[in-house]
Amino acid sequence: MKASRPAPWPSGRQCIPARGNRASEVNPLRVPTNLTFDLAGPAGRLEAVLMHPEGEPAAAAVVCHAHPLHGGMMHFKVVFRAAKALQEHGVATLRFNFRGVGRSQGTHDHGRGEQDDVRVALDEMERRFPGRPLVLGGFSFGSSMAMRVAGADPRPRAAFALGFPLRMLEDASFAAAVRVRRLFVQGENDEFGGRDEITRLVESLPEPRRLVVVPGADHFFSGHLDALRQAVSEWAATQPWNR
Repeated sequence: MKASRPAPWPSGRQCIPARGNRASEVNPLRVPTNLTFDLAGPAGRLEAVLMHPEGEPAAAAVVCHAHPLHGGMMHFKVVFRAAKALQEHGVATLRFNFRGVGRSQGTHDHGRGEQDDVRVALDEMERRFPGRPLVLGGFSFGSSMAMRVAGADPRPRAAFALGFPLRMLEDASFAAAVRVRRLFVQGENDEFGGRDEITRLVESLPEPRRLVVVPGADHFFSGHLDALRQAVSEWAATQPWNR
């Protein structure tokens, strides 16, 4: 699937090699933990953090960050808050840096190679948590990458888009290919697609889907991160990956 070339988008620690096939090997103490390691990506090393929940995970998720050329990285607040909400509902959650960001190798590929990065992250979660449902989502550029992959890859059982950047996309029709349960969380005043634009898009998509518009919020959910986290938390509480 061809990715469009976007207009200008919003925008040293110890590494542990990825190993182990079972959830018990990742988190033998069954307590919330963060594990840092590198993935073998198609363009070289991909830097990653796995947030393991308390107890056995109910599902395994990948959360993708904002545009690499405009400050996007896996430690961005929106990405972390979303991942934390999933972790608190029993979901093992992987954040990673796209190629060319942080310690990840390679160079930005305008949304083409980045989709391959997402697939590698899904591969890793499938390997570490065999039999667990997979969830895929992201913020801004990362949400478009997640939706493109979720529309073509049969593995994700649920998907979410935070700050879906409609005005940065030449064509958002790829979102219609995603048929699993979806969550869209958008700021009312998002400068890359506000209330009216995201409502038109979501209403055109096949069920099942949910839209949460955060009143007064901009693209980055500045001052509204708690509302963003609550929207993801409430969605995760329904375990959409099992429905």
